[in-house]
Amino acid sequence: MNSFKRFTSVFMTVGFMAFTSASVQAAETPAAAPAGVNLVDAKQVQDLQAKGAVLVDTRKASEFGEGSIKGAISVPYDPEKSAKAADFDASQDKFDMGKLKDKNAHIVVFCNSGTCFKSYKAAVVLAKNGYKNVHWYRSGYPDWKARKLPTE
Repeated sequence: MNSFKRFTSVFMTVGFMAFTSASVQAAETPAAAPAGVNLVDAKQVQDLQAKGAVLVDTRKASEFGEGSIKGAISVPYDPEKSAKAADFDASQDKFDMGKLKDKNAHIVVFCNSGTCFKSYKAAVVLAKNGYKNVHWYRSGYPDWKARKLPTE
């Protein structure tokens, strides 16, 4: 194989590997909670739930049907068409807050961990719409399930 063909072959292989690696990696949600939202962990979610907080699973209804945190309600952030970024455009998405009438209630939103933007976006939308006690469980359902906490 001549040097040009070898170079081309290596270049194409490396380029393909870089492309597939980049396309497989999902964007991470911000590590900090958005303005007006509290970042919470599993223990805090349990405490809030014991005090009457509403737990909101923002995943698709089909995912909710496969299992969720015990006592959570399904309010899908779907369809999610906006960018998976902190500065997303909520007008491109749909999030029906009709089940969440009390703007003073403690509301915990969650989805499928740090690469799932649905709960992050729902938290932002709730806070911007005047909900006063919004909590974001960034680690979400996979963390809850791994801790063997109550599911249904």
